[in-house]
Amino acid sequence: GMQAAVIEYRRSVLGKVNSHSAEFKDDLVVGDVIIFMPEGDKERMGGTMRLGARETVLKKDSLAYRLYGSSSIMERHRHRYEVNPSMVEELESAGLKFVGRNMDSETTGDERMEVIELGEDIHPYFVAAQFHPEFMSR
Repeated sequence: GMQAAVIEYRRSVLGKVNSHSAEFKDDLVVGDVIIFMPEGDKERMGGTMRLGARETVLKKDSLAYRLYGSSSIMERHRHRYEVNPSMVEELESAGLKFVGRNMDSETTGDERMEVIELGEDIHPYFVAAQFHPEFMSR
């Protein structure tokens, strides 16, 4: 859901109509919005997903922070694709807020984008997450 939302935001708000995901299209141009995780292996798909509980640090002025009541949360992941870090600044400048981030990438050291929001002045409740919150909910 979060990846699709980021693609659509870049298409609709930034006018980048060819924005896409490497998960759905093989011939993407370098620098597109959703990329295969750098430490992944496309030749050996078994055991290459980002799996299990990972820490996400939430911005204190975010809706996600208010909902969780904490700046540090643990949620479960199951994916091979992520938001291209080189696109984050452009998207944030256009109003998409990356309010949850993770820094446990052993090979690249890059932040992983985990939670997005739109300001309440744009939409009363728009939150999307890279992880699967249903695995931890009660």
